[in-house]
Amino acid sequence: MDIAEVARKSGIPASTLRYYEEKGLIQAAGRRGLRRIFEPDILTRLSLISLGQIAGFTLSEIAEMLRYEDKPRIEHRKLSEKADQLDLRIKELTALRDGLRHVANCTAPSHLECPSFRRLMRTALARYAKRRRTSRVPGRSAI
Repeated sequence: MDIAEVARKSGIPASTLRYYEEKGLIQAAGRRGLRRIFEPDILTRLSLISLGQIAGFTLSEIAEMLRYEDKPRIEHRKLSEKADQLDLRIKELTALRDGLRHVANCTAPSHLECPSFRRLMRTALARYAKRRRTSRVPGRSAI
């Protein structure tokens, strides 16, 4: 398949495909004129890349998992760690959703007078500060 067909079938723009190739995530099988040509299994590889991104893996982490020619090598430990991070994020988002619903129905004259809304604001600020600190520590990623 040429790059235009891969883009059409995958929904991933050709520019992104070229970027993935530059980053070592995918590899063209050759060229037909100026167009890159890919093997049919490229769609499976692109699906794995998309799934990895949705799960929160960086492109570098995904490239490491896909660097083997025969099949992806994904460490179970990394998957468990990512699942734990997702659990934490789900918990945070659930609390945020519940807080917003409460505030939406709060009878206080103003959101700023609602104790739950003020607590939500303090929590948001604390989490933002924590993420900023965590993202600066090498080897740690903020969710």
